[in-house]
Amino acid sequence: MENNNQTGVTVWFTGLSCAGKTTLSFAIAEELQSLNYTVEILDSTIVRQNIGKSLGFNKADRDENIRRISFLAHLLTRNRVIVLVSAISPYNQIRCEAKKRIGNFIEVYVNAPLEICEARDKKGLYQLARAKKIKEFTGIDLPYEAPLNPDVECRTDLETVAESKEKVILKMVNLGYLKPRNFSHSSAYFFDI
Repeated sequence: MENNNQTGVTVWFTGLSCAGKTTLSFAIAEELQSLNYTVEILDSTIVRQNIGKSLGFNKADRDENIRRISFLAHLLTRNRVIVLVSAISPYNQIRCEAKKRIGNFIEVYVNAPLEICEARDKKGLYQLARAKKIKEFTGIDLPYEAPLNPDVECRTDLETVAESKEKVILKMVNLGYLKPRNFSHSSAYFFDI
């Protein structure tokens, strides 16, 4: 049964490739769905495959991809869905544009050093980028502009997924998007729905 009394919000996970954005968004979605919250994940790779196949990876096309994702997130948010966006979204200006468009917005900086991201990369994308077989790869050929004042920073090189998840959920509670009922000593969260 879905929760018709929830307030829509977009939680935007930004960070380098392999920093842990998708892993964290799925962990949060699983917990919130188990509590009957209506949640949608917008992963930039999946959105690009379905409504952005014509886009390349230069700055203009990356910005356009983020605009498309933010439009979808805006529609879902205004219809009281909790939207979890997983997107490198390397430029501060386009993230600010997304925040302005969406309104109810929490920026989460999924922060892991480049060497950790490279070590986690099972697809070998960083290796291909360093070998110049992939061009315009964020963190190698193109810059990543870290958020100036993120609402939450998750250091995925130092925290477990559970610890990062709790930081995001606590911020959602503190901003009124989730209603706390009880906090146990183990830092588990329970919500009135």
